[in-house]
Amino acid sequence: MTGKQAEITLPDATLAPARAATTLFFALAGFVFASWAVRIPAVKEQVGASPAALGLALLALSAAAVATMSVSGAVCRRFGSRQVTVATAGLLSLTVVLPAFTHSALALAAALLVFGIAYGGIDVAVNSVAVELAEALRRPIMPSLHAANSIGSLAGAALGGLLAAHLSPAGHFLLVLPLGLLATVIAGRMLLANPIPRPEAVAAHGRARRPTPGVVVFGVIGLCAAYSQGGLDNWIPLHLTENLGASAGLAAIGYAIVQGTMAVGRLAGTALVERFGQTKVVVVGGLLACAGTLGVALSSSLWLAFAGLVLTGVGLANIFPLAIAGAGALGGPGGVALAALMGYAGILLAPPTIGFIAGQFDLRLALALIALLAALAALAQLGRSAYRRTRAGR
Repeated sequence: MTGKQAEITLPDATLAPARAATTLFFALAGFVFASWAVRIPAVKEQVGASPAALGLALLALSAAAVATMSVSGAVCRRFGSRQVTVATAGLLSLTVVLPAFTHSALALAAALLVFGIAYGGIDVAVNSVAVELAEALRRPIMPSLHAANSIGSLAGAALGGLLAAHLSPAGHFLLVLPLGLLATVIAGRMLLANPIPRPEAVAAHGRARRPTPGVVVFGVIGLCAAYSQGGLDNWIPLHLTENLGASAGLAAIGYAIVQGTMAVGRLAGTALVERFGQTKVVVVGGLLACAGTLGVALSSSLWLAFAGLVLTGVGLANIFPLAIAGAGALGGPGGVALAALMGYAGILLAPPTIGFIAGQFDLRLALALIALLAALAALAQLGRSAYRRTRAGR
């Protein structure tokens, strides 16, 4: 083996346990959240919440997650992103059971507030680990890690679909809890035992760079994508059951379709960007998601809605990861943080706005707003590309 080959392969081999553990934590976060999301219709019925009241309860989850994200960076710097990842993964697994034991919209909001703290914490912490890992490997691994999150979500949705007809939400979540804790122990030991080297030159370079207007554009793209995904996560199961007559199991399948197609799209994301470029991937993805969501909202057929969900999942798959990657390329870790915060502001906005429109008008009309945001992501990417060409021509 030549010296150059050793330089390339040795970091990959040395960091393999840390990468495996990080991948597992991404998957765990998706699994636990999806386990909750596919049981939203059952929990809504249990607490007797209206669409507007449910939207406010979901807002508590999103607000807690975003508020936690705003301070989690400092917590990670103080205690270490790996340590915070392990702690919040355990908390997430424990708090997923809380909504199942509520019997009013107010109690549900309180339970989701705690769950949201855990979810926001692990999201920032595990993405911070991913940034460090990508720097150490010098490879664009973010799409594959987000694919693990989608695969975890798919597994959680699939399990939820199987259990929906047989177990109450409480019974379901009490099965998720030990699975989550077991995964936390296994992945946590791997991650804590294998530190991730972060070259000081890279760290200093990242601290020196400031967000630019381009970073803000990527933040807008991330916001649109996160709003779309957050809206689908929270409202698609309810739309399929209430508007299209789907059973709880079929509603879970609809959720799983989105997560499964997103996972496939993200696994192919690196190859797609290398072949077609980021602009084409984001623009085509946004347009596919727009068309797919409109199909879901307007269709009266459950199977046509499923076809629309396929288009939506494929379209959304790489928009958010590429927005984070683009912001990081322009602004370093600060750019990643800003784009991530703007993106999760989209998740914060999705539950109340969709719930309000659904309560005042119709859930179908509310879902059309997701289509609009997906199209806006495509337009923002086109605008940035046109601006860069104009600057290059001067």
